[in-house]
Amino acid sequence: MTKQSRDAPQFYLTAPAPCPYLPDREERKVFTHLIGRRAVALNDTLTQSGFRRSQTIAYRPACESCRRCVSVRVKVCDFALSRTLRRVQKRNADIEVAACPPRATPEQYQLFRSYVCARHRDGGMADMGFSDYQMMIEDSHVETRLLEYRVRDTGRLVACCLSDYLADGLSMVYSFFDPRLESRSLGAFMILDHLARTIDLGLEHLYLGYWVEGSPKMDYKARFLPQERLGMDGWRRIG
Repeated sequence: MTKQSRDAPQFYLTAPAPCPYLPDREERKVFTHLIGRRAVALNDTLTQSGFRRSQTIAYRPACESCRRCVSVRVKVCDFALSRTLRRVQKRNADIEVAACPPRATPEQYQLFRSYVCARHRDGGMADMGFSDYQMMIEDSHVETRLLEYRVRDTGRLVACCLSDYLADGLSMVYSFFDPRLESRSLGAFMILDHLARTIDLGLEHLYLGYWVEGSPKMDYKARFLPQERLGMDGWRRIG
């Protein structure tokens, strides 16, 4: 075996499992490992090709009869801030953000548990203990940060987002927030904050993960226009 073949990524296919987004459907994923010296460049390439990262795994849907999961990214220089999103910014003017090294804390974990119990009680993360959460945050071979969102006057932690720093943009890997503060629209606010950060870094894209038409969990991503969605013919502008 040559050195080049050893360094080439190996791809695998998962067994069918219940779809987390659409009822009465099954999902399969193709995945590879993001480890070693090739991890950073490979994560860049695969993200641009519609993959997502979870710890040291890059994956994308590979369902036989469904193509509803669509990779979405915002080209930040074209983004238009709507009146609704301006109100989101105003409601969260008292939030301060710190980009921290990816280190898990009990404070973050308590917020994570509150979010999962309120929003994804039946999902795969419902039984995650602190050590599982720690692996999700810290197990990475790529450049990543954990952004903490706190109320300025009290220091209260109200939201977090694990984000990868790519050659062409930022990728929001996983975010969570205090479910009791629904009126703040913290999920949308974190996206707006990442759009601003992407511009400040002089990068082109903010990757939002998958949008699934017909899934209420994914509806919010369609608000950020214009955006690009990945199809069979490449990235296509919407809006």
